[in-house]
Amino acid sequence: MELSEVIRRRRMVRNYDPGRPVPAEIVERLLGYATHAPSAGFSQGWEFLLLDTPEDVARFWAATSPEEQLPTGWLEGMSRAPVVVVPLSHRDAYLDRYAQPDKGWTDRDEARWPVPYWHIDTGMASLLVLLGAVDEGLGACFFGITPDRIAQFRAEFGVPEAYFPIGAMTIGYRAQDKRSPSLKRGRRESPSVTHRGNWGNRDAS
Repeated sequence: MELSEVIRRRRMVRNYDPGRPVPAEIVERLLGYATHAPSAGFSQGWEFLLLDTPEDVARFWAATSPEEQLPTGWLEGMSRAPVVVVPLSHRDAYLDRYAQPDKGWTDRDEARWPVPYWHIDTGMASLLVLLGAVDEGLGACFFGITPDRIAQFRAEFGVPEAYFPIGAMTIGYRAQDKRSPSLKRGRRESPSVTHRGNWGNRDAS
């Protein structure tokens, strides 16, 4: 599939066919795409928790879903995905990398960073997985783990404190699902978000 078509067809899929497992070789290929993402100083400060058995996927939903929450259509559809991948950013990989001689920030001061590139780079790696899923004929969805469930998630899967889950991705074969009501807002096209040469100048002529 051409890249332009992959980008046009990418959308968040929230319901999956539970009877169609994703072949292991495809999952490995998607994770391989993630490692080609850019990273500051080539720090590559990301890790991925792969959950691809029914037992592990069920553990994920049990750990991350609020205990008082009743099943919803969103949760029912998402929990049918046979694969969950949790991307985790590693801040220390960046602080350590930029304290090396060729970078020279020996104090490892996080304040030197204008934004947390460990999260940004892990997000870009995640996007490559989402785009790769489209290319493989799969559906995928990136979503967040609520702050009050992160400790439970860490405990359930033995994730060290140094690694932060920036979200999670469901992956599987798409089943019929409802389009998000938010799409009624319409997509902002490039002329409406592009400032040319100076803020407020949108003239493309």
